[in-house]
Amino acid sequence: MQRQKKRQGWKTFLTPGWVITAVVVLTFTYFAITFLGPWQLHKGEEKAAFNERLEEALTKDPVSLSKVEPADGSSAGIEKEWTHVRLQGEFVGDAEVLLRNRPVDSNPAFQVLTPFKTDEGQTILVNRGWIPPVNGSDVPEIPDPPAGDVDVTGYIRMSEAKPGTPPTESQGYTQVSGMNTEQIGDLKADELRAADGPSSSQKTPLAAEYVQLDEASVSAMNEQDDSDAELTAISLPQLDNGPHISYAFQWWTFGLMAPAALLWFAWAEIRERKREKQEIAEAEAMAAAARSADERESVTHSGAEGDKAGAETNRGRIAEVEHAVTELSASRNIGGTDSADTPQRGSATTEEVAARKLADRYGGTRNRFEERRAAKRGERF
Repeated sequence: MQRQKKRQGWKTFLTPGWVITAVVVLTFTYFAITFLGPWQLHKGEEKAAFNERLEEALTKDPVSLSKVEPADGSSAGIEKEWTHVRLQGEFVGDAEVLLRNRPVDSNPAFQVLTPFKTDEGQTILVNRGWIPPVNGSDVPEIPDPPAGDVDVTGYIRMSEAKPGTPPTESQGYTQVSGMNTEQIGDLKADELRAADGPSSSQKTPLAAEYVQLDEASVSAMNEQDDSDAELTAISLPQLDNGPHISYAFQWWTFGLMAPAALLWFAWAEIRERKREKQEIAEAEAMAAAARSADERESVTHSGAEGDKAGAETNRGRIAEVEHAVTELSASRNIGGTDSADTPQRGSATTEEVAARKLADRYGGTRNRFEERRAAKRGERF
């Protein structure tokens, strides 16, 4: 059976495993460089723009709400977020709602949302601060908003998307799960109309954005309140661009490293195949040398077996000659020849000489030598 020939060169990588790996690596590289990296870079740019707006808001004096929010209640735009504004008017306490399940700085909290009607006729939702729950999740005592005309300051915030969880009436408060001004305005439309708000120019019960009171206004209202309850201002975000830029460079680096790693593994595969090919060639050369040595040993072993067989034959012949000499000597003794010790020794000497001549004639001495040499070869191999 013929051995299957391995693929050579670039055909080595025309296998399902290598093809699938290459497709996955190239797809990842494409998305990492063209999508994931720019996505993180764009988030970093948005964060930087947000920090610029917040820093500008913190350094500038508050402006009137009517200079930021449109009179019809439409959105002022994302570029106006975190603008520091001043509100003059009164709170509509009857339309107050609580934002539940919204932790502040990792603390469980109820956020207090109270509509505010300005002197210019605008009605906007105001986040007065947060207070922790009691007994796990019960609503604590909520301080009432100041009555009458007040002057407060805060920051413009964008309305959130409408939550999927519907509002509930619990423990004497309307509770919502999202900061959506449209939903809250629809819930408290009757209370807002009863408080002579909003003005005819405002098309919605509440303005599109809401105002998050700053720490100074929250502290001032706490001092005016006689109850033991106290609200805490929502903390401002940190002026940090975050790790988005480094994440973008990481995605780009991964996108370049992936094909580089694929090329390295391909080079390692080629190197391993060359090494395997070299080892196979060396093994085949060693096998050929071993076969040649076996053939020579076989020939030598056959010659040694032949010499051994010849030696056995010669020993048989020598034994026959010696037997014949012995019988001849016995027949002479039986014939009645009373010989002395000297003639007998001479006769024995003659028999030995005859046996030696016969052995020399048949090569006995040479064959015994060859037999010993063959025995030594057998012990060696």
